[in-house]
Amino acid sequence: MFRIGDLVAHPMHGAGVIDAVIQEKVGGNTQDYYVFKMPMGGLLLKIPVTNSVAIGVRPIITPEEAETLIAAIPALEVESNANWNKRYQENLQRLKSGDLREVARLIKGLMTRDTRRGLSTGERKMLQTAKRILISEIVLSEQADYETVEARIDMAMTQEAAC
Repeated sequence: MFRIGDLVAHPMHGAGVIDAVIQEKVGGNTQDYYVFKMPMGGLLLKIPVTNSVAIGVRPIITPEEAETLIAAIPALEVESNANWNKRYQENLQRLKSGDLREVARLIKGLMTRDTRRGLSTGERKMLQTAKRILISEIVLSEQADYETVEARIDMAMTQEAAC
């Protein structure tokens, strides 16, 4: 169970802080909810405590894990299905996984595709969402500013892997 002040990551919204734990009565049942607040954008979510693990809410990565992830980005393999619908579904699964390595792979794949062929509106929106998720967690983990982390991620995405 998380406590107030814990830094956590939500797979579809990015990183934030547990602002409160409240009880609410819904449909005749009283349930405990985490009030999840995202520092960037100010989004507030109520997440049922009993469903938080199933949803994929987890503690944020450590600064060391963040550095390892950024260093691994140039070597990430990307595959791009030619079928738009299949590619979109595969990328959506990566996004929902909550695995930052898979989110980084999604970002790298879409950035590569954007430079070669351009992106559809849906893929462009997915790219923005994925970048927000990845950057928000690294920002909170390393206590860095958004622009600096974004620049580091963008640079890592365009670097070639060292042989």
